[in-house]
Formats: sequence, structure tokens, C-alpha cells
Amino acid sequence: MGRMKSGRFWTLAGAILALAGPAAAEPYLRTFMLMGADGARIARAVTSKTTCPDMRVDGHASPMHMRAPIETAPQRPTISDPADSKPSVFAVTTCEAVAPANARSVRIAGRSLPLPPAVVRRMVVIGDTGCRLKKTEGAVQACNDPKAYPFAQVAAAVARWKPDLVVHVGDYLYRETACPDGDARCAGSPWGYGSDAWRADFLDPAAPMLAAAPLALARGNHESCNRGGQGWRRFLDTHAFTPEASCDRAADDDIGNFSAPFAVPLGEGAQLILFDSSDVSATPLAASDVRAARYREDYAAIATLAAKASHNMLVDHHPILGFAAKQSKSGQVTLLPGNGGLQSVFGPLSPTFVPPNVDVLLAGHIHLWEMVSFSSPHPVQFIAGFSGTQEDIVPLPAAPPPGATPAPGAVVRAMSSWIAGFGFMTMERAGPGRWRVQVRDGNGAVLNTCEITGSRATCAKPVVPPAY
Repeated sequence: MGRMKSGRFWTLAGAILALAGPAAAEPYLRTFMLMGADGARIARAVTSKTTCPDMRVDGHASPMHMRAPIETAPQRPTISDPADSKPSVFAVTTCEAVAPANARSVRIAGRSLPLPPAVVRRMVVIGDTGCRLKKTEGAVQACNDPKAYPFAQVAAAVARWKPDLVVHVGDYLYRETACPDGDARCAGSPWGYGSDAWRADFLDPAAPMLAAAPLALARGNHESCNRGGQGWRRFLDTHAFTPEASCDRAADDDIGNFSAPFAVPLGEGAQLILFDSSDVSATPLAASDVRAARYREDYAAIATLAAKASHNMLVDHHPILGFAAKQSKSGQVTLLPGNGGLQSVFGPLSPTFVPPNVDVLLAGHIHLWEMVSFSSPHPVQFIAGFSGTQEDIVPLPAAPPPGATPAPGAVVRAMSSWIAGFGFMTMERAGPGRWRVQVRDGNGAVLNTCEITGSRATCAKPVVPPAY
């Protein structure tokens, strides 16, 4: 048979492709490494396939196990009205496997997963990263505008900084209700608590960061069972996935809303302790409240973990010792104290609200960056809730008014803040119990520098000029 002319060959090839129909979409796959209890390295794969890929450890195949299948969870009560809720469709399979502590290489489907070093020297802290769509609050963030919702830019800058570990202080999913009809700011956005919303708010924009460093993840109030808890349990939680803890049934929420604290070693006598505060209220908890009992148990567990290291950082979503602010119509700014629910439980157990050896508190929830250090023996509080969601714009002062305190008995020595801007916080080890902290904008540019020594910190600037 003679050689076919190239033009006719491509014409026939095109006709054959046209008859075959559109090319099948590439299977979805997102891989990342989570840090679990005692530094366990938990490899995760989120895939559109119904089966799990193999993991290769130092070149040898090792099976992954299905954590959660493709499924639709029946509609359950949520924080939204029933008319603004729907069943959570999980169109992906979640797979996991624990990588050996001595593994030098871990790969899934040809992708290399980041492994932590024995001594973590460079950390990033981010939080509150999703795009806010909430009908009851009238909140419409411009999810389609990368300047108004820059989490993808922040995640790329985090990856460029090459951290050893990324700490997320909670609140990943904010697309809770539908974009208003005709609103171009968020037109076409997925909403609800299924995998499409999780992909839009975290799994996809975070991709470069997921490939760059292992993750230590705290759970926020947006991941409570009546919000994004179903996805949290499937995708990001490091505890066992069970029907009772899945958040699929409201009757099991007293199980699903709580998780045991755990420690992630940082080497050289330092560790993170991650604590699930997702279901706490802003106001004091009654002694009879089931949450009070569970948080008392958690305090005891935190104390046991903290006794194993000389320098501890407690990571949770709600700031125990930080300020929030509100502004009256006349422009007067009032400082609000730290989380009243945790203070009501932890306060009777310790005058500093934390066990001994806890030097640093890392939290989010307030949509800004903030540091509060004390002359009393309380741990320094950092808030890093400024990495994607709509920012708080009420300015904090360079120093609190006389007598102002985030908690009873806490005497403020210094504070620092940045409002109305998106970014991330970096921490570089400077010695035993010492860290150099830098506040960075969404491109990674340094805006402020702080030094942590033990349980105290000082910053070069008490107030970074607002981004607006």
C-alpha cells in the first residue's frame, strides 16, 4: 500500500476522532502527605477512580487502603436552612497508607510525596483559606477573582519558600451556599459540602503546596459536623474513619465533633500538639455541657503530650489568648477577648489556660494576622487566619487600652497585627525554644519580623499598615 499524503492522513485521523466522540477526561488525582500522631507519615490519594493506586516506598510497591469510597451521603441538618442544603456528593475515592518512618522515597502514580526531615527548621502557618459564600450572612466573596480570593497565589508562594512542614490552623471550606443568581463574582462556583466544593476551596488551589511539604492540619469550626465535617473526615483527618465519626448522621455528632489531641515531633525537644476545637462556642460552656466534659479530657491529653517535650506549640482553630475587634458606627474600636468556651473549661485547670511546657499558641478564626505576648506566664498567641477568606478590616491598636486583656489574669506585654491583607506566616528555628517569625503577603514579601524566645515574642512593627 502506497504512503498516504500527510494532509489526507490527518483529515482521516480527525474524522476517526470525531466519530469516537470527545476525549475522555483525565482521571482526577491529588496526592499529599499528612502528619499524624507521634509523627506518623500518612500518605493520601484522592482519585476519581473507584480503586486505590499503589504506593511505592523506596522503589517497592505497597498497597494503599480505601479510606472512603465514591458515595453520596444522605442530606443531614446543616448550619444552613434546609432549602439551602443538599446531600454531599463525594465523586472521588480517598485512599491512604502509612509510610515507614525510615522511608527515603514515597511515590504515588509517579508523583513524589514530600517527607519531613528529622528536625523541622522551616515551617509555614496558614489558616482560613476558603472562599466565603454564606446566604444567612449576606456574604459573597468574589471567588472568580484571584485578587479577591488569592489562596492559589498564597499556596504557590508557600511552595516557593520550600518549608519542611505546613501547619494549617483550620477552616478550609467556605462555599456553603449557592452563588446568588446573576452574580458574576462567584458565578459557576460549586457549593455545599461535597467533593466539588472541597476541590474548589482547598484540594485544587492548594496543589503546589501539597506537593512541596507535609501537612499538620487543625480542624476549624467550618469543619464541624453540621458544616464541612463530612469532607474533613474523608480527606484531611488523620484519625480512623468510622461510620460513627463520619459526620454523616446528626445523631452521631457527639462523636464526630471530637478527636483526640496528638503530637507531631519537630526534633530537638520541640513538638506541635494539635487539638480539635471545632465544636466550641464563643461563650462559656456549662459544666453539664457534653463539650465541657470532652474538652476537659482533651486538656488532660494535652498535658500528657506536653510533658514529653521541653518546647510545645498548641495548634487549634480558636484563639484562647488573642484579641478580636469590633467597630461602632461612630468609629470606636472595642477589643474582644479570646474564646470564652475554651477559657471556661481550661481556666479552672490552669491559671495560664494551658498545661506546663506549652510556650506558643497557633490559631486562626479571626481573619487577620496577630501576635499577643504577655508579661504574665501565659504562652504567646499567634493568629494566622489571613490566607484566603474575606478579611477582617477593623484595625487593632499598637497596644491594648489600659486594663484590656484577652483572658482573666493575662497581662499583655506586646502585640502586633496586620489586617485586610492575605498571606502566610513563616517560622525558622533559631535555637532551643527560639524561632524567627515573618509575616508575608500573598507573593511571599516580608512585612514584619518577630522573634520567639520560649513563651514570649517581640515584633519589629506593632502594626503593619493595612492592605486597603
